[in-house]
Amino acid sequence: MNQFTFYANKPSQKYNKVDIWLLASILLLWGLGIFTLYVCSQNFALRAFGDPIYFVKRQLLCSAVGFVLFAGFAVTDMKYVRKFVGLIVIATIVLCLLTFIPGISITKNGARRWIRLPGNFSFQPSELVKFALVLFLANYFDKQDKLLDPEEKTVFPCVIFLVVFAGIVFAQKDFSSGVFIMLIGILLFFVSGAKLLWIFPFALLAIPAGFLMITLNPYRLQRLIGWISPDDFSSTINYQSLNAKRAISAGGVWGSGIGAGLSKINSIPEVQADYIFAGWAEAMGYIGVVLYFVLLVYFAYRGYKAAFNNPDKFSSLATFGCVSAIVLQSLVNTMVVCGLLPTTGINLPFFSLGGTSIIVTLAMCGFIVNASRCEKIDEKVTENDEINIESLSYL
Repeated sequence: MNQFTFYANKPSQKYNKVDIWLLASILLLWGLGIFTLYVCSQNFALRAFGDPIYFVKRQLLCSAVGFVLFAGFAVTDMKYVRKFVGLIVIATIVLCLLTFIPGISITKNGARRWIRLPGNFSFQPSELVKFALVLFLANYFDKQDKLLDPEEKTVFPCVIFLVVFAGIVFAQKDFSSGVFIMLIGILLFFVSGAKLLWIFPFALLAIPAGFLMITLNPYRLQRLIGWISPDDFSSTINYQSLNAKRAISAGGVWGSGIGAGLSKINSIPEVQADYIFAGWAEAMGYIGVVLYFVLLVYFAYRGYKAAFNNPDKFSSLATFGCVSAIVLQSLVNTMVVCGLLPTTGINLPFFSLGGTSIIVTLAMCGFIVNASRCEKIDEKVTENDEINIESLSYL
């Protein structure tokens, strides 16, 4: 019998102070979002509600709730966060199902995506789905990774869970959010190292299913046709898109400023929602657009760094998912505003008016900040790390 001795260089973890640069990028994005909302919504808010800062006050109120959750997720130990994953998932499913109950839900343009709240507020559960899905998948993949028997490992429950969540959102007639949820789920499957063979059949089914959902719905089909022919239908389906492009062009290099020079954004219906980036571009110009993307890239860099440096797989995967959800949603929205993608209902994180969006976004940012406090370190080899293994005798 031969005996071999080796040392386990086990990764450990070290808790640091908050990543101040990550925190600064989050606060800057939020601050610029509030500023842009103030610039873009004054005229409409004054006409509709007699108060030029009506929307800003509502967004600040929802931001206060978001920052409470931000602080909670930023300081709570990850092991306690994991204990609440199941509760978050169940609560999200229940809230999604409430959108189908008359009297509780709010229906707009045939879509039931919102739950009625006191004070003329509403809640959109599909925004919460993104966070709940990321936490669930990260938790499940981490548990599967710790199983020693390969026969016990399976991602089938995750596939079913992803399809159910996306299906509920599709049933709310929120096609864009449903597709985005599927995209985030597939991305987490990929980075977790799970066998994509499990999700490949569903991806093949998703292509014809998505085609049917677009072509059989006149409104979605019109949006696709409008994107293919951007210069047509200028007074109907392409009205917002064409005016958004005019606003971006009017900004020039240095922007039109924040005063009376902003004329183009007033022709965009509800510019404070999905097309708010056009208002930022007109006000701040090319320089402002570059500044926004530099800040977004820096946020992504600090966030992904926190994900890759975290030794805990759950924290690492969930942080990656949260950063990806915010960054990809931002890119999709800006591409839609610029005409590079068909019109969708995807808003711009931190900027677009939406209480649920800012609350969930800040909650995810709190989770990211928490993960940034923990990094991998290599402990020095000690006697406790020594592991003796007796090998089988060679033949």
